[in-house]
Amino acid sequence: MENLMIQRFLLNLTAASLITIGMHAQAEDAVDAQALFDQNCTSCHGSEVYTRDDRRIDSLDALHGQVRMCEQNLNLTWFDDQVDAVTALLNREYYKFEP
Repeated sequence: MENLMIQRFLLNLTAASLITIGMHAQAEDAVDAQALFDQNCTSCHGSEVYTRDDRRIDSLDALHGQVRMCEQNLNLTWFDDQVDAVTALLNREYYKFEP
């Protein structure tokens, strides 16, 4: 009887772990930063704004603030995770600030 209880416990624990892992992976996949960038950022400017020598953005916080400002100016109503994802994309592709 005790063996059966232990087996059920382990089975339930495994199932709960798999559900949690699946939900986490799904949340990460939920934000497509590249699609958000392609659909919104390039409507105002090309990549030259990120690569010019006299760019105004000089830190990761400033980059995040700029993405938020653009999101608000375009009335996009992005969630925080969307702003974070686009900020991370721009940092990875162009700015390369240390996190």
